[in-house]
Amino acid sequence: MYVWARLAKMVATAKSRGAYHMGDGGRLSFRCLPTDIDTNMHLNNARYMMLADVGRIDLFMRAGLLGVARRKKWAPMIGGLQAVYVREIKLWQRFDVVSTLETWEDTQVIGRHRFVHQDGRTAAMIMTTAGVYDLVDKRFVPIDDVVTALGQAGTPRLPTEAERIFMASHGGLRELAKRSGR
Repeated sequence: MYVWARLAKMVATAKSRGAYHMGDGGRLSFRCLPTDIDTNMHLNNARYMMLADVGRIDLFMRAGLLGVARRKKWAPMIGGLQAVYVREIKLWQRFDVVSTLETWEDTQVIGRHRFVHQDGRTAAMIMTTAGVYDLVDKRFVPIDDVVTALGQAGTPRLPTEAERIFMASHGGLRELAKRSGR
C-alpha cells in the first residue's frame, strides 16, 4: 500500500477521529510493508517524510484548513524539516505517527511528527516548519489569521529552546539555498 492508498484510508476515516482543535494531537496507525523498506529491511528514510505528510494532512483536514484554503486561495506549504532516527521500524512492525502543531510565530507554525512503536518507545521524530501561502497576494498569511479563519481560538506558547534552535538553523539553511542558486 503506497502513499495514495494510505492517504485515501486517512481521508475515509478522518470523521471518525473528530474535529481537530489547536493543541490536540493526531494519531494514525500503520504497518511497515515490503514497499516501505530499504536494503536494511527497515522503514526507508523517505517513508518517514511521506507518512509525516499524511499525518499533517489529517490535521489540516480535521481542522477545516483545506476547505478554508480552497475558498481563500491559500496553499498550506511545508518550509523545511529535520529528522532524527533513534530506533528502527522493521518489516511488518506496527507503529503510530503522532502529529502535533506545537506553536507558531508570525507566519510559521512548528509541527512535530513522532513515530511510536507499539510499546510506546519513540522510533523517530520529525520537526517541521510550515506556513499558509496566499496565492493571490503572493505572501505568507500570519498564523493568527489562519486560526481565526478556522473559527478557532488559541494563543501560541513560546517556542522551546530546541524549537528556536531548529527555526534558526532552518532560516540559515534557507538563506544559504537562496544564495547558492544565483
